[in-house]
Amino acid sequence: MRTEYRLFLGVSAFLFVAAVVYWLWSGTTPQGPDWIGTTALTLSGLLCLMCGGYFWFVSRRIEPRPEDRRDAEIAAGAGEIGFFSPGSYWPFGIALAALTASLGLVFWMWWLIALGVVATIVTAAALLFEYYTGTRRSAER
Repeated sequence: MRTEYRLFLGVSAFLFVAAVVYWLWSGTTPQGPDWIGTTALTLSGLLCLMCGGYFWFVSRRIEPRPEDRRDAEIAAGAGEIGFFSPGSYWPFGIALAALTASLGLVFWMWWLIALGVVATIVTAAALLFEYYTGTRRSAER
């Protein structure tokens, strides 16, 4: 986790410096400084700072991973990464449902927005519980 917190804290520092430079640079215009861009850069820096703080907090409580050690070999990181579904159609359904909600937002049709949001929730739940119900359920129970 050391790699991650260093990355996020570095990006956070860059965004804070960029916010100050942007505020000073946009202040030279006749309209004065641009508060929207400065606020966006500052909030992005705070978000990265929050993520970096979380990774720093976690990295103090766990042992260093192979990615965090300079003397680690490539083989030290080998092993099972996780389970990935070999053939699920639910991500396509989530994409279609999100497209429906997005089109509802574009054309400001409240019924299409509601339909898309409900469909997104249903398809995301179906993806989440795909291996807990139905024919793909494991026989360990």
